[in-house]
Amino acid sequence: MPALLHLDSSAGPLDRSVSRRLTARFARAWQARHPDAGYRHRDLAADPVPLVGPGYASLGIRVERRSAPVPLPDVHTLATTPDEQHEWSLTHPLIAELHAADTLLLGVPMYNFTVPAALKAWIDRITFPGAHTGRLTATRVVVVTARGGGYGPGTPRERFDFQTPYLRAWFTEHLGVPDANLRFVHAELTRAADIPALTPYRDLATTSLGSARTALTALADA
Repeated sequence: MPALLHLDSSAGPLDRSVSRRLTARFARAWQARHPDAGYRHRDLAADPVPLVGPGYASLGIRVERRSAPVPLPDVHTLATTPDEQHEWSLTHPLIAELHAADTLLLGVPMYNFTVPAALKAWIDRITFPGAHTGRLTATRVVVVTARGGGYGPGTPRERFDFQTPYLRAWFTEHLGVPDANLRFVHAELTRAADIPALTPYRDLATTSLGSARTALTALADA
């Protein structure tokens, strides 16, 4: 049975967040296509993932130094302190949640040219040594971004986009998600309606949002 893990990281509420509205659109269409499938929504802004601490680092180093890979269910046996045990108790459920999903949906507004801290905290915690080896080769990842300005190919600010290259490298090179399974959907110029300097680009913003909606509907139906 397919399963969707839906993560939002915007600090804004649904009525003011473009990324939340777009991921909700995908989730509704996906659930309509898979009415009996599993679905999990995690709001990383409202319910933040704790930052990794010293116990996470020491346990991770111990696992990395093992001569053979450590199965996830056995990692807890290597925890030698209450702090390490606590860190693993926060980490293992998130990793298992990701592994249980066939599709991962991410809502990622651009904050200061990159991803929100709420998403980075989730990324840091689930990127435990050896946790995903060979586990995500069939996982489909849909990344929905919302950028207040324009960062697409050929724009003056294209070189300031540290959001897409970072996520692409992390998913494909580090986690082993095939490039063919990774899809980015961008909504550009989302602040054109309220920032005077962006007013001339309102039509482009409307077109970009419409294209994002169409793309997400198609991806949800695939």
